[in-house]
Amino acid sequence: MRLLVTGGAGFIGSNFVRLMLESHPGYEIINLDRLTYAGNLENLAGLENESRHQFIHGDICAVEIVHRILGRGVDAIINFAAESHVDRSILDAQDFVRTNVLGTLTLLDGARRNKTGRFIQVSTDEVYGSLGPSGSFTESSPLAPNSPYAASKASADLLVRSYHRTYGLPAIITRCSNNYGPYQFPEKLIPLLVTNALSGLPLPIYGDGLHVRDWIHVRDHCNAIDRVLHHGTPAEIYNIGARQEMPNLEIAKRILRALGKGEDLIAFVKDRPGHDRRYSIDPSKTERDLGWRPSIPFEQGLQATIDWYRQNPAWVEHVRSGEYVTYYERMYRQRHRTLSEL
Repeated sequence: MRLLVTGGAGFIGSNFVRLMLESHPGYEIINLDRLTYAGNLENLAGLENESRHQFIHGDICAVEIVHRILGRGVDAIINFAAESHVDRSILDAQDFVRTNVLGTLTLLDGARRNKTGRFIQVSTDEVYGSLGPSGSFTESSPLAPNSPYAASKASADLLVRSYHRTYGLPAIITRCSNNYGPYQFPEKLIPLLVTNALSGLPLPIYGDGLHVRDWIHVRDHCNAIDRVLHHGTPAEIYNIGARQEMPNLEIAKRILRALGKGEDLIAFVKDRPGHDRRYSIDPSKTERDLGWRPSIPFEQGLQATIDWYRQNPAWVEHVRSGEYVTYYERMYRQRHRTLSEL
């Protein structure tokens, strides 16, 4: 099977690429990534000479490059490519609409024209909006996004749905809760808190710190997408969660305890606009229909994540300084592909 993985140099995408190459020896992966600030080829270190993995530096909004890749024959598209940081979307939503909406549309149109076998849209539980103190989102919950990021992802989901209903494209949507694990850009909560704590810096917590999220290790998420790819039903939506809800403040305290640091490092900061109070996602359908279960308890996964960031200070420094661009030039120059070479 030949897969097009978009956003495969990002956090979740790179973990998925590694999982698929490990789990499916006969598969080939074309990895298309624009290498924005969160797309880091150090996330793919060790795959430079892997013949089954081809990296292409390109934009999912570029119609010609998408159609040219798909015209060579692709069995499935797994679309991870997205602008995903809520704070950045509040400051400027244009890149979010461009990548998350227009980029998805370009991929959908390419898949339709080239009769791609399957389209997996990797979405988020944030499209459902905020939730009260009880209950969980199901696949039939209404879309009620509250940030420009969430609105752009909800818009993309509706486009995916329309391409199935209108054109018969075999498309599936997944909506996952908050991911954590290795290679996550350190502006997101857990890597930010871990790397700040390691450096003795304050751990910024929005508001009162009682905003609740369901946390899933990225490896469990990637395993779920693997199941969706091979066993999911076109036109269906699959929620992916781990039933591990926790307030942000508790996350900070656990990280500090694991590192032997005091809670005086916690710094409460002004809450961000439109901050959703609680997300909770019900993964029962995915568990029942696809036989998937999360396997990594939060305490175990958090410790492994802390250990990874502690053992990879060069990665953290490169990402924070932008030096990974130099790494890209050095390590991938011979395998780099552009539109003219396709």
